[in-house]
Amino acid sequence: MGKYDIKTPAGKVWAALRGDDPQSTPFTAYEIFLSQSETERSLRNRGLCILRRVNSYKIEYRGINHRSVYYTEKGREMVRVVYETPYGELSALKEKAGSSYWNREFLFKSPDDYKKLYALIRSMTAVPCYDFANEVISDCGNDFVIRDNLPLEPLQHFISSDLMDMTDFCYEWLDNQDELLKLYGAFVDFNRAVYKIIADGPMEISNYGGNVIPQIIGREVFEKYYMPHYEEAAEVLHKAGMLIGCHFDADNTPIMDLIAKTPLDYIEAYDPGISPSLSEAIKVFEGKAIWLNWPCKWHHASSSEVKEYAQELLCEAGGYKKLIIGITEDIPPENFFEVMEGIAQGIEAFHS
Repeated sequence: MGKYDIKTPAGKVWAALRGDDPQSTPFTAYEIFLSQSETERSLRNRGLCILRRVNSYKIEYRGINHRSVYYTEKGREMVRVVYETPYGELSALKEKAGSSYWNREFLFKSPDDYKKLYALIRSMTAVPCYDFANEVISDCGNDFVIRDNLPLEPLQHFISSDLMDMTDFCYEWLDNQDELLKLYGAFVDFNRAVYKIIADGPMEISNYGGNVIPQIIGREVFEKYYMPHYEEAAEVLHKAGMLIGCHFDADNTPIMDLIAKTPLDYIEAYDPGISPSLSEAIKVFEGKAIWLNWPCKWHHASSSEVKEYAQELLCEAGGYKKLIIGITEDIPPENFFEVMEGIAQGIEAFHS
């Protein structure tokens, strides 16, 4: 890690992540939530750091043809993804929803699809694309932090991708767990290949999966099927001087103590509006950086209310230096800049 200037938005983020004093609380937002404008430029001038997520690798499917078909249905933007495996065809349907997609149809339709899915996963090959990553880094200045992305945790593929409906996953976990674990094992092998690619790449930070739902998987599954992979990936990335974190945006109450035991350097998207309070998180996570999601319960507040809420959060943090306020989830478009302005004002007022 090179030297960073805490007078810049990116420098403040790096200082908070690495345990130095950023002097004032960093404030970040995903790049997908911002378009170039006078207001955006003003926020950046006042300290907003833009988080850009870039993969230093791409996925190729060796021996399997695949295609994406884009079309509009009743004014909705849709995309159907099709994979042709040796055992038959798999397809999923997605609908464009703001900055994301909603799954309307999953790859898994019945237990007859297990052979197809196994063939698909085994065909996945990670290929470095460092030139693209380096180009992004060189094009972005000190208002940006560029972050790499490990795949979803091996078991999380069944919950947070287009692989399987969550209800189907719960039933299959009870009825066909052996088949699921074969797929899980294939994902384990794929993820391990990605660890080294990212460690050898140009980025200094990476998320590992995320969107874990403790109320679905429970403590035992998290401890057995998630924590070992954080440990394995962290060992590889830490040797390369990289930081690793995870997007824990659900109610983390059941697994707070287990998260604390992981070697993750930061907890991203932590929402104290649905998880335990910020003061409790600081106490439990034992020195990990906490990269908040601005609580969703405050997404409709006015800028003056947001300013007050931001000051209350920072007061509750008690001077904790490894704290970042982030925008990691969609805010209603009509209130986006009200919220952004209020957070900026709150940080300025607290540190003035």
